[in-house]
Amino acid sequence: MCEQMGQEPLDDEIPPDLEDFPDIAVQALITFQSLGDRVYPDIGYMGKDFTTLPYYIDMHGIEDTGLFLEILTYLESRAINQSQEQLKREREKLKRQK
Repeated sequence: MCEQMGQEPLDDEIPPDLEDFPDIAVQALITFQSLGDRVYPDIGYMGKDFTTLPYYIDMHGIEDTGLFLEILTYLESRAINQSQEQLKREREKLKRQK
């Protein structure tokens, strides 16, 4: 897009790549994507299923489990909030159609 506008990209505006993050953050992202979702029809997305989490911790050789779990719970809370906002928008849309 910068090229089309004849501008040089600013380093501060370039989004980070996966390799820009620390290894533990990358491992947490990969684990988060690998965990199953808990979704209920009337409620929606309730978060991740952490029953297989010990296997991922062992597989990745995670030593700082506290930080690893903090990253996972942060990602989960963002996903839950996003899901709830989407459900709210869909319900409002249905109300307006009636």
